[in-house]
Formats: sequence, C-alpha cells, structure tokens
Amino acid sequence: MDKRDDIVAGASGVFETSGFRGVGVDAVLVPSGASTRTLYKHFGSRDGLVLAVLEERHRRFMQKLVEIDPADPVGDLFDKLQQWLDDHGAHGCMLLRARSEYADTNPEIVALVRRQKNEFERDIARRVALSLGGESTSLTVQIWLLFEGATAAASISGSSVVSEARQAASVLVAIAREQVQ
Repeated sequence: MDKRDDIVAGASGVFETSGFRGVGVDAVLVPSGASTRTLYKHFGSRDGLVLAVLEERHRRFMQKLVEIDPADPVGDLFDKLQQWLDDHGAHGCMLLRARSEYADTNPEIVALVRRQKNEFERDIARRVALSLGGESTSLTVQIWLLFEGATAAASISGSSVVSEARQAASVLVAIAREQVQ
C-alpha cells in the first residue's frame, strides 16, 4: 500500500467512528502516520481527502455487490449488507453522514454522494428486474428505502434489523410477482 492509500484507509476509520467535520486533521492522520504536508500533497485539502474516502468506500461496497445470487437477487442485497456490517461495524451510512455534514458547505461532496446513491439505486433496479423478469420503479424505491433504513437502524439497534428488512423485502417482491402474473 502506498502513502495515499494508507491515509485513505486510516482516515476512513476515523471518519467512520468520529464523523467528518468534528475531528481535526491531526486526528485523521494519526492512523497513517502522515503529515499535514503529505495530506495536502496527495489530496489538495481536507475536503479532498473526504472525497477520496467516500470514493473508496463506495467502490469497495459496489464491488461487494458485483456477484448476485440468481435465486434471490434482492435477498442477496441484504445478505451483503449483513456481511458489510459484520466486517465494518454498524455506524450508519458513511455517505449519507458526509452529505449531512457537508450539505451547506461543500457542493462537491453532496454531488458525489448523490451520484453514488444513484449508482446504488441502479444496482437495486437491476436486482428487482432479475427478481421480477422486468422493471419496477416502485419496488426499486421500496427496496432502497428498506436497505437505507436497515443501515441506519443497525447503528441504533444492532445489525439484527437487517434480517427483518430482508424479510420485508421478500414480502414486497412476492407481492410484486403476483401483480406481474
């Protein structure tokens, strides 16, 4: 791993547990042992580092979604969420937290999160289409809401809520299949 990757990995952990704007640059750099000068060399600014962390987080999550269980594409999404939370902890969605913290101060971060969430929603639409044999915008939004809700609720109630969201998604898929037939 190069220094840039070290900084991103270390900062990701700090941002995950401490938030973005409430933690100083020195604390963000402790895990990587990098200097402020090195941060600016690689990212241009603290916000540049935040963008890099969000891009890497999203890339890693979307990479986890590449393989889909053809028997249950929507259920597989929630299984992958459970795995993610087991691996990374249940702190809520880092992307949405960043969007909230930077909503009034950094339109570039807000726009990045919007693009990332749009990409994720397209993945859900693909899974819905595989489950139903055709598109359903309504079901896609419903599954997205369940997923985001489970991610947020897990930070409060623990990751066991993901299985409840998975079950609700299965019911919605079954109802949608009946309506298609």
